[in-house]
Formats: sequence, structure tokens, C-alpha cells
Amino acid sequence: MRYQISGKQIDIGEALQTHVKTELGEILDKYAQRPTDANVIFSKSAHEFVCETVVHLSTGLTASARAHATEIYAAFDSCGEKMDKQLRRYKRRLKDHHKDRTDPVELIGASSYILEREHEEPESEPDSLQPVIVAEMETNIPTLTVGEAVMHMELGSAPVLVFKNVGSKSVNVVYRRDDGNIGWIDPK
Repeated sequence: MRYQISGKQIDIGEALQTHVKTELGEILDKYAQRPTDANVIFSKSAHEFVCETVVHLSTGLTASARAHATEIYAAFDSCGEKMDKQLRRYKRRLKDHHKDRTDPVELIGASSYILEREHEEPESEPDSLQPVIVAEMETNIPTLTVGEAVMHMELGSAPVLVFKNVGSKSVNVVYRRDDGNIGWIDPK
């Protein structure tokens, strides 16, 4: 397991790095099989320390947590509790879903684009209605049940997840609504 522990404009001492490796290692040993790497970033926001942790699992999922507190150790401990809760839920759901699933998750290759945000100048008209592509990347669309898609979205703390529905064989979307509930788009 590879740890990357860093600070944004703050010094991270050896004692804090040891604490992070020990505590995060215990959490990951308890719930996650074969985590590949963990990135822990500490920063300061006004009078509080912020800890952001991202763990990549060998299953392809990414778990992330963020917490803040007035002390740096407390910020990490709070972040660790959130990570522990996420991984516990993930493992419980994984047990429930894998008893029904006999085949591994199928992935479909797709292109992902980042488009330039339009600058809002009320007096000028755009030259073209075609958006400007800033970056192009490859991504994978998993074949999942709706429950598995929600689990993947929550575990990755993503606002939206595009997936191929196991039942209907069509491309579906799950997303987090402003009211806190989960939305599901299933085209007919």
C-alpha cells in the first residue's frame, strides 16, 4: 500500500505521518481488501485544519472523505471516522450484492470531455454554438444494478454516475438531488 501524505502550505511532521499511516492502515485492514494507495492532504482554512483523504481500492472504486477541526490530529481523526463509516457500508453492501452477482462488473469504454465554460458577457454574441473542448480523456461505464450504481456513487462522493443497467441494458444515470435524495434517469 502506498501512502502520499502532504500539506498545502503547512508542514506535516513525522509524528503526524506515522499517526495517519497507523490509523488509516487499521481502518483499511478492517474493511478493504487490497487497497492500492491512499492520498491524505492537509490544509488550513481560516482557523481550522482540513483533512482530505482519497483511497483507491483494488476493485476500482475510490473512497473519499473530508473533515475539518481546529486541531490537525482531530481533523484527521474525524476524516478517519468518515472513511471507516463509508468502507463499512461498502463492505456490507458488497456482501449483499455479490451473493446475487456471478460475473465481474463489465466495463464499456467511452470518451469523456471537459468543455470550456462560456463567459457571460451580455452584450456579445458567441461566434459559434459549438463548445470548445479543453481536454479529452478515456473513461469506463460499468454495467451495474441501480443499487450498485448508488453504492459506487456514494462511495466515490460523486454527484453523478453514468452506468449501463443490468436489467434494461440501456444507459442510465443516478445523481444526488439538491434535497439530499438520489435521482435515477432510466430512458425508455
